Amino acid sequence: MNGKIMIASDIHGSAFWCEKLLKAYETESPEKLLLLGDILYHGPRNDLPDGYAPKKVFASLNPLKDNILCVRGNCDSEVDQMVLEFPVLADFALLSVSGKTLYATHGHLAGETNPPPLFSGDVLLNGHTHVPCRKKLTNGVFYVNCGSVALPKENTPHSYLVFEKGVFLWKNLETGEVFDRLEI
Repeated sequence: MNGKIMIASDIHGSAFWCEKLLKAYETESPEKLLLLGDILYHGPRNDLPDGYAPKKVFASLNPLKDNILCVRGNCDSEVDQMVLEFPVLADFALLSVSGKTLYATHGHLAGETNPPPLFSGDVLLNGHTHVPCRKKLTNGVFYVNCGSVALPKENTPHSYLVFEKGVFLWKNLETGEVFDRLEI
C-alpha cells in the first residue's frame, strides 16, 4: 500500500461519532480505513457513548467493506462478525505502507508496555487506552495511539489518525484540526 490511510479506534457502538468519522473519511479520501477494534459494543467499563446504536454503526460501515481493514478489540466478539461484512476477529494486522512496517493491534494483547517483537523504526499502532499518544520505545519502535472516536479519556479530543508518506497526523474529529504530528 502506498497511499494515505485513516486510522481510528473505539467507536463503541456510537452512531453519532461513527457518522462524524465517516464524514471525516469522505473529506480525507484515504486508500483504506484501518479500524483498531471496539466497533459495536460499549464494554462493561464504559458509559454508553453519545448516540449508542450499534445497528446503525454496522449499517454505516458495511457499505465501505472493501476499503476497511480491521483488528479485534477487547469488546469485539464472534457475534459482531455476524453483522459486520468485513473481517474483525484478527488480533493484529501487519501492513507495509509507504515503505514502513505497521503492526496494527487494539492494544489489549500487545501495547506500549508489552510490544510484539518488532525492529527499530517499525510502528506499533494501538487504540484501547482512549488516549492519543506517540513515543519511541527503548527498542527504537514507534508507539502510536490514535485515541478514541467515541469515548476519549484524560480530556483528550475525539480523534483519529492519518498516515501518509511517513507522517502521522492526529486530528480532532469535531474540528478536523491537527493536534499532533510525527514523522518517521
